[in-house]
Amino acid sequence: MADYVLVTDGTADLPGRYFEELGIEVVPMEFLMGETSYQHYSDAREMSFDEFYTRLKAGEKVSTTQINYYTYEKVFTPILEKGLDILYLCFSSGLSGTYQASLLAAETLMEKYPGRKIVSIDTLCASIGEGLLVYRAGQMKKAGMSMKELEAWVYENRLKVRHWFVVDDLEHLRQGGRISAAAAILGTALGVKPLLSVDTEGKLVNTAKLRGNKKILETFCQKIETDGYKSSEQTVIVGHAANPEMAAKLKETLLERGLIGDAIVADIGPIIGSHVGAGMCALVYTSDKDLVKE
Repeated sequence: MADYVLVTDGTADLPGRYFEELGIEVVPMEFLMGETSYQHYSDAREMSFDEFYTRLKAGEKVSTTQINYYTYEKVFTPILEKGLDILYLCFSSGLSGTYQASLLAAETLMEKYPGRKIVSIDTLCASIGEGLLVYRAGQMKKAGMSMKELEAWVYENRLKVRHWFVVDDLEHLRQGGRISAAAAILGTALGVKPLLSVDTEGKLVNTAKLRGNKKILETFCQKIETDGYKSSEQTVIVGHAANPEMAAKLKETLLERGLIGDAIVADIGPIIGSHVGAGMCALVYTSDKDLVKE
């Protein structure tokens, strides 16, 4: 049986060293800022996180696109030419058309390389939630799990990932159609920040309104305490969009209370950052229960 490579995309906001350690390939994703198009890689080689958020806060407009066939071909072809199969964990179909594009690319490339297999899975996860699922999958692969076994594991666990995001800049949510203009203006005036999550269809949902960092920290702690599976043994991911102080405080609080085993702190990249704006802070972990459609 042929060996395989685990692949994900640029929205899986996991620090690059973890992809390297686990042998995971990453398909870059494109964003347009000013008049220039950039590819976002996990090491932010074409634009640093600092530069991106500095320019975003200065009012520059950003647009993003789904991954096209030629980008998939560039990443997948060298793997296939080595006689290896591909297990691709893709950004949520509830937030992008990338998954459908990956299926078309996989079909074309498997015709070009008969005998090779490309399996694309809709993770129904986003940002560091996708990153956490990929991280755990990478550990399973490194431990010797076969491609078929890992495919089954991902399907079994993708709805066990819990996403919690608090957004600081409501204007980007308004521009993306997530909240109304009136809600953005009122929320900004009152200092209210929405608590967002991801539902069973991989779509972003607004679950609550929070005011003040103390309330935000307490809410994150309460969420993992009630819904995390053996959370005191888990390595979770804390993500931030140019808000390292809040991320560090969240990690410190979770550790002090014995709610987690450890936390990876991750920068939120331009693909997600363009939609949530600077200041966002997030926590993802796993539960022992699937999300339930409400």
